[in-house]
Amino acid sequence: MKISKRNALKTMLTAGMLLAASWSQAQSADRVFRVSAIPDEAPTELQRKFKPLGEYLEKKIGMKVEFTPVTDYAASVEALINKKVDMVWFGGFTFVQANERSKGQITPLVQRAEDEKFKSVFVTTNKSINSLGDLKGKTLSFGSESSTSGHLMPRYYLLAAKIDPDTDLKRIAFSGAHDATVAAVAGGKVDAGALNISVWEKLVGEKKVDPAVVRVFYTTPGYYDYNWSVRTDMNADLKKKLTDAFLALDPSKPEDKAIMELQRASKFIPTKAENYKNIEAAAQNAGLLKK
Repeated sequence: MKISKRNALKTMLTAGMLLAASWSQAQSADRVFRVSAIPDEAPTELQRKFKPLGEYLEKKIGMKVEFTPVTDYAASVEALINKKVDMVWFGGFTFVQANERSKGQITPLVQRAEDEKFKSVFVTTNKSINSLGDLKGKTLSFGSESSTSGHLMPRYYLLAAKIDPDTDLKRIAFSGAHDATVAAVAGGKVDAGALNISVWEKLVGEKKVDPAVVRVFYTTPGYYDYNWSVRTDMNADLKKKLTDAFLALDPSKPEDKAIMELQRASKFIPTKAENYKNIEAAAQNAGLLKK
């Protein structure tokens, strides 16, 4: 049987394309998609929260997914910018810092519905503290210096109440994480502390803190906070797969409910950089971000 040169060439091209496609798929399967998060809770807790989500994402994007812990908030920013990780769970302020540091090359994909109107709480064991004004002359713990809900927004609302933490308080401290702030207040190391309302509600729900002893005396108005961010230059198809995966999570499905509960989310919704303009303005007003 005689094969024409044209058919032979066509057969070779088809075989080449199939080989390239299979090589590409194998390479994609071999590649590790690395995810990190700002260390606003203990490393073991962050790992526990991410495990089922990571397994879910593996199935959706067809790649091995690994959680890569970082030492502090600044390290999460540098890891994403320098391509050490592919996606990061940022707080609103950390996203603003990452976006500024990268000259606008960070894209927030999704946020929890709860992050549209997130809040911070101020807690104390001191019976004489019942308002922000009562903090004058007292000691206060924030979380991390780069935390939106554990420092930036609490500081912003203190300043709005005419209280300068640096001059009107006896001493301020930075615990490094929200759960550590509660521990500092409960242990009498500080008179009061400011933290993320989500972590507070989790600690109360798990009976790790007694709200009759450590109590909330002020809750801030709502603001945009956490999101899952990637580099803007990420492959568009992968970006879409990730976004679709988060948006498809449905708490009515038992397998998804466990993921959502660990993420403390009712659902995930799309987000955009413009949502964080007020966080950027608050950071500038509080002197935490240069104009």
